[in-house]
Amino acid sequence: MSKTAVPLRILCIHGYRQNGNSFREKTGALRKLLKKQVELVYISAPHQVPAIKNETSNQENEKTASGGDEDQKGWWFSDVQARSFNAQQECESSLGLEESIETVKTAVKDLGPFDGILGFSQGAALVAMLCAVQEQKLEADFNFRFAVLVAGFRSACSQHRRFYEGPAITIPSLHVFGQDDRVIPEEMSRDLLPAFDGAQILIHPGGHFVPAASSHRQTYQDFLKKFQ
Repeated sequence: MSKTAVPLRILCIHGYRQNGNSFREKTGALRKLLKKQVELVYISAPHQVPAIKNETSNQENEKTASGGDEDQKGWWFSDVQARSFNAQQECESSLGLEESIETVKTAVKDLGPFDGILGFSQGAALVAMLCAVQEQKLEADFNFRFAVLVAGFRSACSQHRRFYEGPAITIPSLHVFGQDDRVIPEEMSRDLLPAFDGAQILIHPGGHFVPAASSHRQTYQDFLKKFQ
């Protein structure tokens, strides 16, 4: 990498019950780790998530990562009536995905251009769908050169099956998942890999977070330097 290399601009897509600001705070270690290589730009999902009432423990709960009840956002709801989301909930139809795709499209127009896109948890599942949209040339504004998916998964909603049934996604991708992730278990993230051609993997021993220890730096850098 030459000293005059321009940082890669990456659009960051947060998890369920987070927002752009809280995700920025939670990825401070990653920004520090890659500060010479990347500029991370954060946006928030368009949908307000109702406050937690009696959600079961296996639902994707990012509350601990969001800094409280205020301004919790989501990219789509798997339970249309309850306006809630559970990554493992099978459903026929969802609520809100089209608006979220439009939100990303607007961000690309207003804040771009971007070299790549990074998503966490529900955000990583959205990134996989956006990559499929780009692969199928359904959205002219999307031209990401790479994708980083942390704790990603296939949506269990039948309505979203179309994103995984098209041609394999050729956008270079790095898939990051934790062996101790109890929100999105490792096998859910692995189940997404066949949708991508030549997917690269970074496995860490921890749970549901974006890993950014010094031991991970080389994997991130080796992946990113191909695009500089």
